Amino acid sequence: MLIVRPVTFADIQALEQLAVVAGGSMSTLPANRDHLSELIGATQRALRADVSQPKGETYHFVLEDSDSREVLGISGINAAVGLSTPFYSYRIDQLVHASNDLQIHNRIPALHLCQDHTGSSSLCSLFLAPQHRSQENLNLLSRARMLFMACHRQRFSDRTLVELQGVTDDQAKSPFWEALGRHFFSMEFSRANYLTGIQSKSFIADLMPHYPVYVPLLPASAQAVIGKPRPDIKAIVDLLESEGFKSRGYVDIFDAGPTLEARTDQIRTLRDSSSLLVSANEPNSDSAANKTGNDTSKMQLCLVSNTRLEQFRCLLTSLDPSQPRLDSSVSARLGVTQGEALRLHPLDP
Repeated sequence: MLIVRPVTFADIQALEQLAVVAGGSMSTLPANRDHLSELIGATQRALRADVSQPKGETYHFVLEDSDSREVLGISGINAAVGLSTPFYSYRIDQLVHASNDLQIHNRIPALHLCQDHTGSSSLCSLFLAPQHRSQENLNLLSRARMLFMACHRQRFSDRTLVELQGVTDDQAKSPFWEALGRHFFSMEFSRANYLTGIQSKSFIADLMPHYPVYVPLLPASAQAVIGKPRPDIKAIVDLLESEGFKSRGYVDIFDAGPTLEARTDQIRTLRDSSSLLVSANEPNSDSAANKTGNDTSKMQLCLVSNTRLEQFRCLLTSLDPSQPRLDSSVSARLGVTQGEALRLHPLDP
């Protein structure tokens, strides 16, 4: 059975392997042991902290096969971005250039370097090993974070964002970076992306242009990818949009990938999940369903978690959402006993 839990120092080797497979495509998952150790340490400190409002804590989770103990993927949450180090975006605005004498009125899109998202929570670091990429695994690994947020709402901001990876070519080069960033950073896109993951981001402010960048002045290849996510992450985009995330005209400063946003309380999994107490079945769930009179036709795949911090656990299991009962094996993997609190969210059939 697959389960999502907080990352621990025992996972360091597995994270290194995932980082190598990711190939530097994720700034939050660089192949750097010191950074990955700090990622784990930051999670452990955050889980132990008494938090009444978000102050920049980070939480990372792994998807684990509870039988083989193999780590299949990772996902994370930043409680509030931009509080300790700047969080930069490009905001796409329309600038008006007009001449009444010539009767010309043009609205020209321009990129403005900004820190508008400071204080927002951020979903980050979502990565599944290629051989384990399925819709079910994606649902579990991504949405488990949202159940965690629902269980511990005070730890997160009122707005949540997700930065999606922008378009790159067959050589992993970003057309947007080649047209803009390279002129100011004098390095490859992959190198700049790596540096943002392992050190202070102050160098961005030092090197990036501070004046608006007029989009029509960029090459057509760069213009074409602004606000476009990588084609191979369509399943992630679809999942986020189904949760209520939308674009509000912000893009990444390196590859121009879109930033999606939602009000935290309106994220579907948070809004529609319910709190309940553990009601246990007999060891065999099928026979238990019959013994308790549950209609097996009403069984539905549901996201279920306990409500703990350090011992947070989340998994997918089939049950009747109107009369949820857990078999003993599911209860054991969640680490809950009769009468304990759970969080539940049915997935679409």
